[in-house]
Amino acid sequence: MRTGDAIEKKIMTVTQAQSMIAALKVNGKKIAFTNGCFDIIHPGHLFSLAQAANEADFLIVGLNSDASVRKLKGPTRPINTTQSRAIVLANLIVVDAVVIFEEETPLELISTLLPDVIVKGGDYTIDQIVGSKEVIANGGKVVINPMVEGFSTTSLIDKIKE
Repeated sequence: MRTGDAIEKKIMTVTQAQSMIAALKVNGKKIAFTNGCFDIIHPGHLFSLAQAANEADFLIVGLNSDASVRKLKGPTRPINTTQSRAIVLANLIVVDAVVIFEEETPLELISTLLPDVIVKGGDYTIDQIVGSKEVIANGGKVVINPMVEGFSTTSLIDKIKE
């Protein structure tokens, strides 16, 4: 299989991700989940994704669709399309799967996939993290990683505009 084909296969539907998770769990593998818009990838994103990957054997990234990003960030976002952002994420070695979701939050996706670990970066508390109750109720855990100061997509966009 060509490398490009392998990369594109990392972009999955929810059903494909469910099947893969079932097979991985049968083999005793641990699944981590993180999510975001990932509009313009920067070192903060890379740190957060690497930390998330360290929490399990397999990392699934929930990716906000274009419509979802617009609802969260406003009419001028995202800068890159859903497919472009998914391809960039799928090319990262620490990312095992990318699943696109349309809703403002990944609650439905998390409730369907029920990963072993949810990983978020930032100044959240566990009760503020979408899906934490569902994952903990299923025997999983939530990990909050520190933010990398000085990096944000919004600040990059502002700098480009200058």
